Formats: sequence, structure tokens, C-alpha cells
Amino acid sequence: MAAETNHYDGPGPLRLLVQVSLVMARRRVQALAVQSRSLLLLMVVFVVGYIVFSFGTFHRALRFLGSFPGLGSLLIERLLFLLFAFFFLLLLLSNLIIGYTNLFRNRETSFLLTLPVSTQTIFRWKFLESTLLASWAFVFLIAPLLGAYGLHNRAPWHFYVMLPVLVPLFIVLPAVFGSWLAVSLARHMDRRSFQLLIVAALALFVLASRFWLSPEIVDDETLETRMLAVLDRLLVRTRFAQHPLLPSYWLSTSVLSWLEGAMSAAGFFMLVLLSHVLFFGFLAFTWMGPFFYEAASTAQSRASVFGQWEWFRQWRARKSTFHFSSGFVDKCVALLPGLRSDVHALIVKDVRMFWRDTAQWGQTLMLFGLLGVYIMNLRHFTQQITNPFWVQLISFLNLGACSLNLATLTTRFVFPQFSLEGKRVWIVGMAPLGLRRVVWTKFALATGASLAVTLGLVALSCQMLKMPLERTGYFCFYITVMTFSLNGLAMGMGVLYPNFKEDNPGKIVSGVGGTFCLVLSFVYIIGALALAVLGSPWKITGPPSPWLLAATWTGFALLSLGLGWLPLRMGLRRLERIEI
Repeated sequence: MAAETNHYDGPGPLRLLVQVSLVMARRRVQALAVQSRSLLLLMVVFVVGYIVFSFGTFHRALRFLGSFPGLGSLLIERLLFLLFAFFFLLLLLSNLIIGYTNLFRNRETSFLLTLPVSTQTIFRWKFLESTLLASWAFVFLIAPLLGAYGLHNRAPWHFYVMLPVLVPLFIVLPAVFGSWLAVSLARHMDRRSFQLLIVAALALFVLASRFWLSPEIVDDETLETRMLAVLDRLLVRTRFAQHPLLPSYWLSTSVLSWLEGAMSAAGFFMLVLLSHVLFFGFLAFTWMGPFFYEAASTAQSRASVFGQWEWFRQWRARKSTFHFSSGFVDKCVALLPGLRSDVHALIVKDVRMFWRDTAQWGQTLMLFGLLGVYIMNLRHFTQQITNPFWVQLISFLNLGACSLNLATLTTRFVFPQFSLEGKRVWIVGMAPLGLRRVVWTKFALATGASLAVTLGLVALSCQMLKMPLERTGYFCFYITVMTFSLNGLAMGMGVLYPNFKEDNPGKIVSGVGGTFCLVLSFVYIIGALALAVLGSPWKITGPPSPWLLAATWTGFALLSLGLGWLPLRMGLRRLERIEI
């Protein structure tokens, strides 16, 4: 790429990009209202229902923790520091992955670099877009929690005015640091090296979290001491969240000080956060353009970061001779028995496309990695859980956590699989493979991969809770059926609501079909968990009647068929009359 020429760097191009994005978002909402007002109403009801439900759940949890005299306030305060510290780390990782993809693996970025627009303006636009994509879920989750926390502490009205100012300030810092890391890694690493680094960093993070957050087992002799000393000893591993140099500490301290009436302390930490946001934000908005351009030029011009070594160039030269050799993915898929050659090629293609999209598998590893850390740490306090009620409650919560993660991932990754064939789908439709076999292959691949993870996590959690074999089989059966149903729902809805004009999975999911699929997935999970609790043969209040067992299991089967098999069947029928 040639050296950057001097372009006009005023606010006009950035304002134009923002206005175009807002107009496109408004038109998508209008198109949704025209296509189906009932679906738009269902989405609004779902969002409002989530906010109300999560607000009530957080409020009841805070009341439960606060009911312990002398310990509740201390425990809630420590949990608040720990929560925002982990949110900061997750936002940093999310901004790194999404920022790298948005800056260096995005067609719009490549197109904007050819226009008479300064690279600083391009970086500013992509920075704003990446920050929004990486942080909206955090705001959606943290708003009910902070609202419930304010209600629990009877906060004054100005506390709720301060939150919409304080939370966006907290979001900016991980966004800036994530974009800097993305530019630095793109400058010095190729795509494959970056992927390997992300995998290694996630694995290290999971292992460190597993050992660092493991609570200390308290014996009977320790319990005879003062309770505050025991609690402080149990939470000794969480002291890192109260380090005064962490932005999460400034946010947590500002919130706590505001609720306690210490306005000067709250204002001080708010100003500390604001000063860092202004400083680092100013650097990002004024100095990162040339570094981004240099990194983009390097990332698009080099073949591999290992090309500086002679042995690698010789190996590439020997490999460049014309002969076909199966790759690692080809060899692994070839181990599966009974696969036709066309199905084999489709599976290899989908696996490679998934691996090339760092944002997809990075988020998958992050979600299931955190869930795995939680499940593996169950062994540290199962010795303290002797009440059957708590064992059964935790087991059902584990089932719900796995199913919610699965619903998020199926909607995010399985739903757009058919649409990602793009405008070339007519070639697949005219090939001997056929669209029906394409859909069945994608469904089988997604179900097998997700089932291996969810079934393993549920079985591991049951083992950590030392549950008998029949109860473990009960939960494994439920998560297996739910995995098939959620994947069938996502695949069927993806065929019923395709979008062949878009090649970004995130934008495909944000449409009508993706939102509808997410709503139906949550409805199915709520219904399935309720039936699982009612139909459990090991209830604390006594075994249920045979009629109740038959009714709940029949209801679960009908619900799974209705929301799992039926959309997939409807999607397969639509393939017969789809216009390509």
C-alpha cells in the first residue's frame, strides 16, 4: 500500500458515517414494523420483561445477602468490586477481538481505505462501532443490577442521574486499550499467530481464574474465631479487585461513596475516571490513525510473521510445488466414518470459515471458558454443601447456565450459517449436493460440536456435586434434548429468514429472524427448566405422582418438538420453493 496522502480530517466524514449508520438502523426497525408488527411488539415485550425480571432477581438476591447481620454489607461490597473487575477484563478482551476483526478483517474498512478519507477518521469510526458492538451487552446486563442496588440501599434520585454518566465513562477505557492492543498485534502478528495468541491467552485466563478464585476450605477450628476474620480469609483471593489503580475500583468506589452520602469522595473518583478517559480517548482520536494505517498495510502485505526466518521460507518454497496435500482439518474430518465426499468438503469448509473468524470462536471460548471455570471450582465448596436443597438448586442452575449459553451461541453462530452461503447459494442449489443436504450437514455439525461441550460441562458439574448416576443421567438427558432443539430452532429460523446480501454474521443476527430466534430460544429454556424442576423424581418435598411425571415429560417432549423440530421442518420445506 502506498504512503498515506493528506486528506481532509474534519468532522464531516465521521459525521456522515455515523448518520448513514443511524439511518440504516432506523430503516431496519421500520422494515421490521412493516413486515410484522406483532413480532416487533414481541421483541419490545421481551426486552421489557427481561429488564423487569432481572431487576426483581437482583433485588431479591441483594435482600438475601443483606439479611446476614454484620456480613451482608461487607459481602455485597466485595462482590461489587469483583464484578466490575471481571467486567473490565471481559470488556478488554471483547474489544480486542472485535476491534481486530473490525479494523483488519472487514470489507468496509478495506473500502474506506481507498476513499479520500483520512485514516484517522476511519479509525475513529471503527473504534466507535467496535465499542458499541463490544459493550452493549454489558450495559444491558449491568443496568438492572445497579438499579436494584440503588433501590436496596434507598439511593436518592440523583444517584440514578449519575449512573448514565459513570457507566459510559467506564466503557471507554477498555475500548481504547483493546483497540491499541489490536493495532499492535496486527502490526507484529499475522492472522494465524494472532489466533494462537488468543487461544493461549484464554486458556491461561481460565487456568488462572480456576486456581486464583478457588476459595479456602474452612475447618471447624477456624469457625470458632470471629466471623469477620473468617469471611476475610475466605475472600482473600478477591483483594486484587480493590487495587486503587484499576478503573473498576474507581467505578465501584464512586458508586459506594454516592450511596453512603460521601459526595466529595464519589466526585473525586468520578473525576479520576473522567481524566483518564479524556487523556487516553484524546490520544486514540488524534494519534492512532497513522499507526492503524501502518498496521493495516503490514497485515495486508505480509504472508506470515514467520517469513523473516530462512527455514520458513524454504519450507514454503517446497510446499509451493503443485501437489495436493490434505490439511489438519481434512485429516480429522476424514476419521468420521460413512461421509460422502461432498459432505466431507462442506464440513471442512465450514470449520475453516469458523476458524478464520476470530470474533466468533473467541466469544465461544470466552463464554464456555468462564462457565467451565465456575463448574471446576464447584469441587472447592461441595464439602460445605450438605443440604440436599442446595445441591439440587445448584444442579438446576448449572443446567440453566449451560442452556442459556447454548441459546446465545446457537442464535449468534448457527442461525446465520445458511445465509453465509451468500449470493453463491444458487451454485450449491444446482449442485448434486443440494440445499437440503447442506442444511442437514450444518445442523449435524453444529449439534455435534455444541453437544460435546454442553454435555461435558453438565456431566462435570454433576460429578463435582457428587450426584448419583441416575441424577447425572437425568440432567445429561435434558441438556442433550435441549441441544438438539436449540440447534434445530436456530437452523430452521435461519432458513426461514435468510439474508444473502450480508456477509457479517453479527448483522445477519440483528435482523428480524435472529431476534425472533433469540426470543423463542429463551421462551423454550424457561419452559424446559420449569418442566425439568416439576418432573424431577428427587424433589425435596417428596416424589411427585406418576401423573405429574407423565404430564411434565410429555410436555417437555412436545415443547422440544414444537420449538426444535417444527422450525427445522418448515425451513426444509421452504427450500423447495426458495427463490435464489
